Amino acid sequence: MQHVRGVAARAALLSGLLFAACDSRPTFEGMAMDPPRDMPSVTFRLPDSTALTLGPEPGRPLVLFFGYTHCPDVCPTTLADWKRVKAKLGARAAAVRFVFVSVDPERDTPAVAQRYARQYDTSFIGLSGDAPTTARLMEAYGVASAKEEGTAASGYLVSHSSQVFLVNDAGQLVALYPFGTRWEALAADLSHLLK
Repeated sequence: MQHVRGVAARAALLSGLLFAACDSRPTFEGMAMDPPRDMPSVTFRLPDSTALTLGPEPGRPLVLFFGYTHCPDVCPTTLADWKRVKAKLGARAAAVRFVFVSVDPERDTPAVAQRYARQYDTSFIGLSGDAPTTARLMEAYGVASAKEEGTAASGYLVSHSSQVFLVNDAGQLVALYPFGTRWEALAADLSHLLK
């Protein structure tokens, strides 16, 4: 009887090890979404009136951040960190879509948002959409923003969620990075996705 229990225990241990070995989900340095969440595809208009859809794109993960061009602190820091991430990835960074979405369409036209993102790197994409498009995307990612009247020389500030989102090439949110997370964590996680 003890022999049967011993065999059963070894079989259970072996099956657990095999299951763990077969689990191909990467371990993330950012806050992992377990399970990953399917995100909606949303289409924006670029300054030249062509459409750009944020959605699944084979071999091309998405790094996404919501901010605004008059932001005095969080947004410039985040995009400067993206520049470091891109440099760390080297040639592999060409597959990554780095996208900044404005939460202030009143001031940030598509051209203004694009110009802002590109001042950090010419491959970065800056988007500004109509209110329903932006609201749909913000809701999907759980992003909030609120105008704070009369608090800046530019007329107002916008308080907004400040995390960076990592979406795999299947359109699934796999990790997020609260403001202040080391940029190396995002670089490491992108390296994992780009293998």
